[in-house]
Amino acid sequence: MSIIGIDASRNRSGGAKVHLIGILNEIRPENYGFEKIHVWSYPELLDLLPERDWLIKHSPTALKKSIFSQLFWQFFIFPKELKKNKCDIVLNTDGGTVCRYKPSVTMSRDMLSYEKGEIDRYKYGKSWLRLLLLKYIQNSSFKYSNGVIFLTNYAANVIQKSCGRLRNIRIIPHGVSEIFANQKILSVWPSDPMKEELNCLYVSNTAPYKHQWKVIEAIYRLRKKGYKIVLTLAGAEGKAQNLVERAILEFSAEEFVIQLGHIKTIDLPCLISKSNIFIFASSCENMPNTLIEAMSVGLPIACSNRGPMPEVLGECGLYFDPEVVDTIERSIETIILDKSIRLKISNNVKEKATRYSWKRCADETMNYLKDILNGVNKNEK
Repeated sequence: MSIIGIDASRNRSGGAKVHLIGILNEIRPENYGFEKIHVWSYPELLDLLPERDWLIKHSPTALKKSIFSQLFWQFFIFPKELKKNKCDIVLNTDGGTVCRYKPSVTMSRDMLSYEKGEIDRYKYGKSWLRLLLLKYIQNSSFKYSNGVIFLTNYAANVIQKSCGRLRNIRIIPHGVSEIFANQKILSVWPSDPMKEELNCLYVSNTAPYKHQWKVIEAIYRLRKKGYKIVLTLAGAEGKAQNLVERAILEFSAEEFVIQLGHIKTIDLPCLISKSNIFIFASSCENMPNTLIEAMSVGLPIACSNRGPMPEVLGECGLYFDPEVVDTIERSIETIILDKSIRLKISNNVKEKATRYSWKRCADETMNYLKDILNGVNKNEK
């Protein structure tokens, strides 16, 4: 039986943490020919992982220090740790790894580095330089790895235009927690949205590619038409918070925009279920996790037409250009006015979301690791 090593040392984003927790909660390594799994990460993430006899957690002190200490550890020390613990294969859960160990499978999570129009939003600042460097590091790690996991076909196609055609890839989308599918919709559709309040929800941090300010303007226009719409923005403050505040001032939106800040995952299903329409206006994603969560609850969705969103949502939503307010306004108004479209979306979207389970994600990931390892062992004979 073989041993897996997992590098989760830089899993800082919500999606990266939820992914690791999701697959480790679902797998039984012996079913795939593995004996143990070793995970290297920082204490806060390790505390969230399940306790299993086959799961060994490592928390190097370097991971509590600066990014330079983390990179030094990843490049010089981590490969020795893998050998010491007799790991037969390593899963790098972040494409920005500088670890050089074979055999290895590396996951792709970042898209900002590869979308020219998106990276230009950060032009000439520290974030812009960081994204350019990250693109170079990711391309190098993808080409070095024995296999690469992409979350969507869209991401695989875009990134391979930059790094070149990779020899072995697998598309394995994230899953979604069952707490979303189990959540009953608590909102009631207003009989007259001109007189009764209608609630729209957008869950995301305020990054430059999330376009909350465009959504605020669209809601403002709809209110000018007489719709009694309220917009709730949930998510941590980011680099574009000033654009949100500016839009609130410009459109006197204090009375119809509610900002909740960061919401814990456990509280999200209830928040989504109390809304009438879910809006997703991001122009850059590798895997739109909050979109899948809303799909799983079963809300009618108005969604960005950029990136992998059409691949993920399919025909179960109405699309708009996230940088053109007219299209956002039109999509939301169509959902409000056309009951047949609204019900069709709600009925179909929940079924489509069942494809995104952590059990499927865990099973496909473990089988891919097994396939890569078997292929390497076969070539060595």
